[in-house]
Amino acid sequence: PRVCVVGSGPAGFYTAQHILKHHGGALVDIYEKLPVPFGLVRFGVAPDHPEVKNVINTFTQTAHSERCTYYGNVTVGRDVTVPELQQAYHAVVLSYGAEDNRVLGIPGENLPGVYPARAFVGWYNGLPENRDLKPDLSCETALILGHGNVALDIARILLSPLQLLRKTDITDSSLAALACSKVKRVWLVGRRGPLQVAFTIKELREMINLPGARPVLDPADFTGLESAVKDAARPRKRLTELMMKTALEKPVEMQAAAAGAAAPREWGLKFQRSPQEVLPSADGRRVRGIRMALTCLEGSGDAAKAIPTGDVEELECGLVLSSIGYRSLPLDPAVPFDSQRGVIPNSSGRVEGVPGLYCSGWVKRGPTGVIITTMNDSFDTAQSVLEDLQEGVLDISPSREGFGLVENILRSRGVRPVFFSDWEKIDAAEVARGKAAGKPREKIVDPVEMLQIIGH
Repeated sequence: PRVCVVGSGPAGFYTAQHILKHHGGALVDIYEKLPVPFGLVRFGVAPDHPEVKNVINTFTQTAHSERCTYYGNVTVGRDVTVPELQQAYHAVVLSYGAEDNRVLGIPGENLPGVYPARAFVGWYNGLPENRDLKPDLSCETALILGHGNVALDIARILLSPLQLLRKTDITDSSLAALACSKVKRVWLVGRRGPLQVAFTIKELREMINLPGARPVLDPADFTGLESAVKDAARPRKRLTELMMKTALEKPVEMQAAAAGAAAPREWGLKFQRSPQEVLPSADGRRVRGIRMALTCLEGSGDAAKAIPTGDVEELECGLVLSSIGYRSLPLDPAVPFDSQRGVIPNSSGRVEGVPGLYCSGWVKRGPTGVIITTMNDSFDTAQSVLEDLQEGVLDISPSREGFGLVENILRSRGVRPVFFSDWEKIDAAEVARGKAAGKPREKIVDPVEMLQIIGH
């Protein structure tokens, strides 16, 4: 059987890995629109979390299997359509993730100084489409909308001492911009309360221990939570207790302050505030603050809903980053898509009403969870493919040409795919440039330059 996987992030690679491991004869081709593989492992994981990127070693092993081939620089839906892939393969798995961001839907969100978290993360991580972002970091106060791990990542990158970032694979240009940054205060704002935050304890602890930045949490936000947290699941309980402990600790009044040194950087969590409007500066040319509706919670736990109380408050800031989630986009008119939920309708990864078409990862279940969640989810989809092969649901009697057919289509459209060995040349160039600067790698952010390195 010939199987093709669209997308080379964790969902794509884990799906391929599982099929290859549990079917001794399957051939798997992975298509990726960028010349470089690994999706959000390369472009989403924070530069100062190198250990999370170790899964790249596993993915590289999969790509080196003689039954697996990687084709980068191929945009499915444009260079080759999904029906064309279905002609070439017995099964097609869509694992292309979420390449858009949810919008706030409030006045002023398009003002200069307001950025989606996805674009900001893409900028410091070298995602080609965000390389020219040039965020304005000339203000003192930044405000991040959202209480998830991505929001904490951004806050940490904004407030980290430069000597910590210099040793990471953060891009050269974003490091230069952060070196000139005036930001010294970051607020993370959420619509709900401390019991509903979506970040994890590891990320919170890292933020609390960030050198040169002090946490500002209001003890009043945590009154009465001791009893509520008693019955919570252990991770939620530990997370809430850490926030409470941090809120109640009197900050060690910096000896530096006595010596008249500059005040340290700071960050804080604000709860039960929902953004109503981004406020423009007097000349209307940039953001000067944000108006928040104060909310009260109806219900409890994860199901609690934030209801506006009628009261509002304004917060001053010169930079707004909206970290309220990613969104998948439809890829091809031939593929059913639930635009309300931003997913491909499926059951256990089998796309509804289209036999032989599957999906895994964020486009299957929505943009939530960490790499391990995606791994389990992809194994689940791969299992569906294997069952359908075993039970004869997928007819493999007609032989399919796989890439042979696709290659002709791509050639007729002037598209030249990039192979995994090409990526390894780009990788070597990045590592060499990084070594010269004392970093693990210096990412190449321009696809044209990537293609030049491999002589395309």
